[in-house]
Amino acid sequence: MIKHILLGAFCLAQFSFAYAKEVPTPKTDGFVTSSALQQVPKTVIIKTKKFKIRIDKQPNGKYLYQSWNANTKITAKPSMIISDGELIPDGTGGNYYINFNNEGHSYQIWRNYLTDSPKKAPYTLVVNDANDREIVRQDGYVVKN
Repeated sequence: MIKHILLGAFCLAQFSFAYAKEVPTPKTDGFVTSSALQQVPKTVIIKTKKFKIRIDKQPNGKYLYQSWNANTKITAKPSMIISDGELIPDGTGGNYYINFNNEGHSYQIWRNYLTDSPKKAPYTLVVNDANDREIVRQDGYVVKN
């Protein structure tokens, strides 16, 4: 009796392997996307204490950074434009940052999906000088997505 049960289990396992196939993983720009992970928007406008910042994904896959004074309308000419930003994943929970370099300064827009506090801002602007010293850190909230 035990021999028949073991033989049946062995046959079932063999048939399962015979019909198994690999399921492709969907990818976008090097990121694995699933329902658990968030998608990176093509355009996002955030407002910090001192700035309005617009981030746009370009056709070449890089990102464009444009910024204005916080009280300036976004239809005005930007006070700063930086191209060729790179999206860098941060862990496996969906967090990431977009890094821009301009005249020795590093501008990073961090997306904070996973936080310890519900009061935590969804974005953070971090600016470092040429010596990698942090000179600006401001929380940002979505104005338009």
